[in-house]
Amino acid sequence: MSAHAQDEHHRQISDGWFRAAIFGVSDGLVTNTSFILGFAGATPGHSVVRVAGLAALIAGGFSMGSGEYLSMQAQKELLDYEIEVERKAIADNPAGEQKELFELFKSRGIDPALADRLSTDLMRDPDLALRTHAREELGVDPSATGNPWGAAISSLISFAIGALIPLLPWLITSGGNAVWWSVGLAGVASAAVGGGIGWFSRRGIVRWAARQLGVTALAALVTFGVGHLVGSH
Repeated sequence: MSAHAQDEHHRQISDGWFRAAIFGVSDGLVTNTSFILGFAGATPGHSVVRVAGLAALIAGGFSMGSGEYLSMQAQKELLDYEIEVERKAIADNPAGEQKELFELFKSRGIDPALADRLSTDLMRDPDLALRTHAREELGVDPSATGNPWGAAISSLISFAIGALIPLLPWLITSGGNAVWWSVGLAGVASAAVGGGIGWFSRRGIVRWAARQLGVTALAALVTFGVGHLVGSH
């Protein structure tokens, strides 16, 4: 495969699972790192921090998954309704819909004669006409309105993975170094997640790694400080 062909290859991310996965692992990492260090700052004891971190992992994962499902399902149902309205309009008033396409193409700068020919040809195929109307008027492909269950499961699992990373030292050790292990693991994981986003989006691995690391560090420092202040009174 040529370099040009590789550059032109587009990844399928429209179903929502990729966004949910990235947001989930990032949110799980930041949330549970902050949560654990906030509790640790109050020095309540190893077992309390462990239980709190585990509870945050489970509650946060299901909250993320259910929220993702509900929001995507609502969006999907709205888009499906609008697409059905468009389908009915094409069936009931093809001349009016052809005129709409003609005006849309003309507004894009297409020559009127060519716009008329394109809109007339497209309306001969109802499915193609529907896809064109949906893309032009709704900004969506009728076959790609999202997968709520896929996004929900992806969000739940990815949140749990992100939240598990800073919790691991509290699950497998009982010493006082668990805080530092949490900080170290969270730092490495944050840089890796940010770098992965930067690589996938082609927006700079180092920049995204530093951004994710900075966000995680800021949230953790604030919650640790608050926990320390509250715990010392």
